[in-house]
Amino acid sequence: MTPELTRRQLGLAALHTAAALGLTRIGLTTATAAEDPPAARYAPAIVVGSGYGSAVAALRLGQAGVRTVVLEMGRLWDTPGPDGKVFPSTSAPDQRSMWYRTRTEAPLATFLWLDVVNRDISPYPGVLDRVNYGDMSVYVGRGVGGGSLVNGGMAPTPRRSYFSEVLPQVDADEMYGTYYPRARAMLGVNSVDPDWFESTEWYRFARVSRKHAQNTGLKTTFVPNVYDFGYMQREAAGTAPRSALAGEVIYGNNHGKKSVDKTYLAAALGTGNVTIETMQRVVAVRPDPAGGYVLTVRTSDTTGKVTQVRELGCDRLFLGAGSLGTTEILLRARETGALPALSDRVGQNWGTNGNVMTARANHLWDTVGANQATMPALGIDDWDNAANPVFAEIAPLPMGIEHWISMYLAITRNPERGHFTYDAATDSARLQWTRDQNAPSVAAAKNLFDRINLRNFTMYRYDLFGDNKAFADTFTYHPLGGCVLGEATDGYGRVKGYRGLYVTDGSLVPGSLGVNPFVTITALAERNMERILAEDPR
Repeated sequence: MTPELTRRQLGLAALHTAAALGLTRIGLTTATAAEDPPAARYAPAIVVGSGYGSAVAALRLGQAGVRTVVLEMGRLWDTPGPDGKVFPSTSAPDQRSMWYRTRTEAPLATFLWLDVVNRDISPYPGVLDRVNYGDMSVYVGRGVGGGSLVNGGMAPTPRRSYFSEVLPQVDADEMYGTYYPRARAMLGVNSVDPDWFESTEWYRFARVSRKHAQNTGLKTTFVPNVYDFGYMQREAAGTAPRSALAGEVIYGNNHGKKSVDKTYLAAALGTGNVTIETMQRVVAVRPDPAGGYVLTVRTSDTTGKVTQVRELGCDRLFLGAGSLGTTEILLRARETGALPALSDRVGQNWGTNGNVMTARANHLWDTVGANQATMPALGIDDWDNAANPVFAEIAPLPMGIEHWISMYLAITRNPERGHFTYDAATDSARLQWTRDQNAPSVAAAKNLFDRINLRNFTMYRYDLFGDNKAFADTFTYHPLGGCVLGEATDGYGRVKGYRGLYVTDGSLVPGSLGVNPFVTITALAERNMERILAEDPR
């Protein structure tokens, strides 16, 4: 057993112990309840959020010997509920499923036009949030691990040519030679065994979609994942508890998935220099006259009641609260005068990564299977289509019955961008995005799937997304932008106008990547943290 592995196991043990004791402060040697910290404290570094970019920052700071506090808005997901599981399944959601809702808000609204998908639930700090902005809603993860808790785990690397187009100031040789491999190794990226994929009943749905794509002259590609496909094979063999084969995905996976609480954050805790505090929402940031920053932080209980408001000081502040959270923190600070020198580019250049969902009705002889793995493993790659580039994940729809539906999450090249404004009345950031801005995404997806339907004599499903729509264009899983690299920050995430203030999440990426973004967010954070730790004073 290597020392590094031992430290990571210690980090996982700390997470387990803190969760079992119901504690909100997680570290290797100490854990105290939320009311125990004094009203004001100091740490050399504070990381806001615990998703991909934040987890990288926490690990690399801890390894550099910097005492670091991670503040997470959600809870630690490691305590079984009454059913003995940490997370509920997609088909049987309960209060654990969504962030302070009285009803779940899944991507599918209905089935056969019947309201049988969503459920009434009790308000609770659940693992998935759908942040609604009128014409656009954004799905985000809530808890230690952020979005890694609730995504489908697909871990592709973008086309190098498109990456260079989106982020021309970033050295692609370094990214593809050093930082992508580093990120993939730490995240535990792996690929499905092709022989098993071809034979298992659990991916029949993907093979049917592949056949229809190939009939149309389109190519498909296997997509790597952070779900352990070896574990999935053991699930199928009946030798391991089921998770991906038990309908678990959007409300968390109880087994098999390498979310960052099990990788980067466990390793960060293993350094002995990192502490994670949960149920902590940062509501204000201001400079400390003595240097560094002072954060106003609200602690909440599971009912949503604020139990404490306190101030935390730090020398260096790393914002990794996601495209929405980081942008709101900085926009509020600029507009209220707390950080008036922030760039006017804060809040700009936001996009949905061109997300659109659609579904097709297959012929009776093209059965997709009652048993479906929840982790996508295959995609239709039409990104070389100059007029309508699309990468379409072949998505599962595990309902435990044969439904003859092929479903897809299409990632399109949409040039439209939104922006955030500050609403003083609600003290919040508001997304400025209109429904017609998603028209290019719908048009591109329609171009692709019209061709597939025409060649295979199939049709769209109109009963799944509400209002008899064939395309779901009012939500995104991949929010990007708001504090874009080289605009609101320098080329390494240093916020313009303020020393010791950094952004380390998807808000750095200007609205589009052409594939699922989390591997790029992780690799970019690795790149930026290496430069920051080498050059910036501690």
